[in-house]
Amino acid sequence: MELVIETFRQEIDAAMQSYDRHVVCVFKTPDDCLEAIERLMLKAIKAYENRVEGMRHGIALDKEITIMLSQAESDPPLCGIYFNLHTPYSREHGGSNITKTRAEANASD
Repeated sequence: MELVIETFRQEIDAAMQSYDRHVVCVFKTPDDCLEAIERLMLKAIKAYENRVEGMRHGIALDKEITIMLSQAESDPPLCGIYFNLHTPYSREHGGSNITKTRAEANASD
């Protein structure tokens, strides 16, 4: 079976519905998101088709989207499209925007 973007149109459409309904802070417009998903899908297909013997996945990602194609018992492979969401309140930013409660501050003194 030849893998093309249209093979995974149902998954792409579901991801775009989720994006429109739930994702509120990603640096992509809906049109940019669809373009990114289609571009990443091509990369994931290429990675899947050229995977090393014994490997089961083809993965492509950017800062906000991850696509994973996983070998299944039948064709086509399983497809997962994930939004890599993050928060400005994470420790990655040094925690400077996280304030301790008074009880935590007293306990650590």
